[in-house]
Amino acid sequence: MNGRTVLERFPAGGPRGSWPAEEFAQARRLEGQAAEVVMDLATDTFLVIVRGADSGE
Repeated sequence: MNGRTVLERFPAGGPRGSWPAEEFAQARRLEGQAAEVVMDLATDTFLVIVRGADSGE
């Protein structure tokens, strides 16, 4: 597609002060993956992605 793999999706309407997408991405970074969080405006979700990977989607 565009050189990214979506690892996980999180709804944008989480509780105040809660950052589950950022926490998930941080855990992946600690495992050695270059995970980052991006916003998908069309679906109102946060995506945890790895760029440059072959997604196979």
